[in-house]
Amino acid sequence: MESIITPDYTIHFNDTAYGQINQHLKQRNYSKIFILVDENTHQHCLPKFMAEINKTYDIEIIEIEAGEVNKNIDTCVQVWKVLSELDADRKSLLINLGGGVISDLGGFVASTFKRGMAFINVPTTLLAMVDASIGGKTGVDLGILKNQVGVINQPLMVLVVVEFLDTLDKRQVRSGFAEMLKHGLIIDQSYWNTLKQLTSLEKLDTYIPGSIQIKNNIVLQDPYEHDLRKILNFGHTLGHAIESYFLETYPEKSLLHGEAIAVGMVLEAYLSSKIAGLGVHQLTDIKNTFLERFKKVNFTEDDIQGILELLKYDKKNSHGFINFALLKRIGETLIDQRAPHSMFVDAFAYYKE
Repeated sequence: MESIITPDYTIHFNDTAYGQINQHLKQRNYSKIFILVDENTHQHCLPKFMAEINKTYDIEIIEIEAGEVNKNIDTCVQVWKVLSELDADRKSLLINLGGGVISDLGGFVASTFKRGMAFINVPTTLLAMVDASIGGKTGVDLGILKNQVGVINQPLMVLVVVEFLDTLDKRQVRSGFAEMLKHGLIIDQSYWNTLKQLTSLEKLDTYIPGSIQIKNNIVLQDPYEHDLRKILNFGHTLGHAIESYFLETYPEKSLLHGEAIAVGMVLEAYLSSKIAGLGVHQLTDIKNTFLERFKKVNFTEDDIQGILELLKYDKKNSHGFINFALLKRIGETLIDQRAPHSMFVDAFAYYKE
């Protein structure tokens, strides 16, 4: 896989990734090197990563608890304190080895510690590889509200080592696959058609660079989400509300990010058919594709009302309006679309049919 070059950083793959980070560490005189992990990546990924790193560096490991529930400012404070206690400074490096929580939180910690230290993302989940580690969005949740506090700041490099996918269960892989399907829906119909025909998720490494390239091309044109980058939010307005609601209400069976976004994409495809012109055949195609791959979620009427209450906190809102990215057709997306509240309820009814 060829490296993907951006103006601010480069995305390297597999053996090239290890070669590049070793060369980078040799060339830079970092005062300290830290690796941020959770208990899962500490056990399953860190040994593989360290085996490829030159042994001439004194590296400190910082571990946090796994899970979206820990992606908050309290965890940041803990990491900031550890960095201070271990004499980190602005010439130190933080390597984020983990999934989306590690990429988001670690990037935010590095971007704000002493007003900014360098960081490198090493995503270990499919979701982080094709989405969270790319584009410079960092941040944490505010209570159950997704990504309310953060900054956009690019890493020094992103190292995508597909071997780490072997450490994941099928549910985690499916979660990341939802974001890959989204990339096809919003901008590339042929990519959507290719992915939806896959009968197995065991050979996804062939398609990972394609998803990264789609997201990277969008971010390059609009790094701070003033315009085009908003199309990446398709499925996320309702999807994030669903994810947040389940995290608080049903913590024992909370949904993974991709599972919630899969529901959100069906719901927002319905809104697209009513507002943006998405044809009924494509709407049906989208619904069937996601329901074939993701277990249908049972929503009570109370659940729906609770989810809709959370929409007012969405980051894309402005001037009191809820803004959506909706599909005009598969491969073409409209931004800053609005829908009446009653249509949200209809969308859930369509999903439950």
